[in-house]
Amino acid sequence: MRERMGTNKRYAERVDRQMGQRADEAATRGLAPTSLTDAELELDLLPLTKTPKPNEVRAWVRYGAVAVKVTARAVAWTPRAVALEWEAPSGETHRAWVWASAVEAADSGRLSRP
Repeated sequence: MRERMGTNKRYAERVDRQMGQRADEAATRGLAPTSLTDAELELDLLPLTKTPKPNEVRAWVRYGAVAVKVTARAVAWTPRAVALEWEAPSGETHRAWVWASAVEAADSGRLSRP
């Protein structure tokens, strides 16, 4: 693929990222995040860990049929799932349980365990 003379790759990547964020915001506006069900969490069977100091993570969260990667705080977890809190573009705090495999540490890309 040939590039045009004078094309700034970093600018193009930033514009693409901003357009993606705007599309995510539009697709999720007015929706609540989809959380795992009580049956999926199995909190009566699995150990639950709560932390007074939440870990910053990146996680895939669903809003209906739309999946969005958010920067969030891991506030609790089991061996299979993580409870997240994050601020939506609207400014409100959203909360959801997601599968642990959908979560990674914000700084390293890997999560030893939140």
